[in-house]
Amino acid sequence: MNALSLPLAPSRLRVNASGLLLAFGIALAAWWLGRRVPLIGGPVFGIVIGIAVRNLLSPGESFNPGIQFASKQVLQWSIVALGFGLSLTQVAKTGLESLSVTLVTMSVAFVTAWLLGRAMKVHGELKVLIGVGTAICGGSAIAAVTPIIKPDDHDTAFAISTIFLFNIVAVLLFPLLGHALHLSDLGFGLWAGTAINDTSSVVAAGYSYSTAAGDYATIVKLTRATLIIPICLVLAVVVAMRHKRAAKQAGVTSDFSLRRIFPWFILWFLVASAVRTAGLVPAAIQPAIHLAAEFMIIVALTAIGLSANLRKMASTGVRPILLGLGVWAAVSISSLLVQLVIGQL
Repeated sequence: MNALSLPLAPSRLRVNASGLLLAFGIALAAWWLGRRVPLIGGPVFGIVIGIAVRNLLSPGESFNPGIQFASKQVLQWSIVALGFGLSLTQVAKTGLESLSVTLVTMSVAFVTAWLLGRAMKVHGELKVLIGVGTAICGGSAIAAVTPIIKPDDHDTAFAISTIFLFNIVAVLLFPLLGHALHLSDLGFGLWAGTAINDTSSVVAAGYSYSTAAGDYATIVKLTRATLIIPICLVLAVVVAMRHKRAAKQAGVTSDFSLRRIFPWFILWFLVASAVRTAGLVPAAIQPAIHLAAEFMIIVALTAIGLSANLRKMASTGVRPILLGLGVWAAVSISSLLVQLVIGQL
């Protein structure tokens, strides 16, 4: 996709209406459940309910266009909307303080995902999704790279489910380990912010340790989340190079261009963030924008769940879960080791 689509024309709206309404209705229920069980969160409820509806009720073909639209375009709109809530200056100081640990843990995540995934024979797209989700920001990072690498929807659902599993483990385990290791508030906040995937889980673990740890962990996590921008750009270049190489080997002229797959929604995300940083977004409407972004993510991930085929997911086997465990363990340990080396523990 070259850019964000404009609002739906009447003809497209008719085609997409049934699928969009289905995703929207389930997302409302998921959002409500997520508010009551924040440890799980609306996005996970959305994708789980979506998978259940897809595989138990089997919506007809007429729902597919709207479901596909929600899983792609609504997803991109949600990422842009998130930019309005992220001031680049508010995380600059903490970001610089935590950058060395963040860069190491990200590198460890990607290298471990590649090596372990190759050893376990987990295919490329799923390796990338699990690696990105663990390295950066869980489901949000998976959502951001999906339009670029275009994995099967069941791979996306499997990756999000895998990341969610270890989020739950981290929320329960990290505070206990932090106290056992006698980590300071800032030390635990840096560990949680660099080694736990989703923001909600970072917040839950951080504030269960202490208020200071929760504050620090949240800012570290926000800084870490901004790194999805260069990651998306690198992935876009890699995808473009692979397509051109494949065309050359086949002896045909490639009409594939980086411009065509460039993640324009990331550019608009930067514009939105710049607007927020410049103070052009009134404080009174920021909560509403954040709520809209949160709900659009739930709608998009619900649509991904509605596209997921459990039989294909089952055929993938237990190896992706073991891959997720290996990458998460490597990131958690490397974060503590780097802090130990630089004297922050």
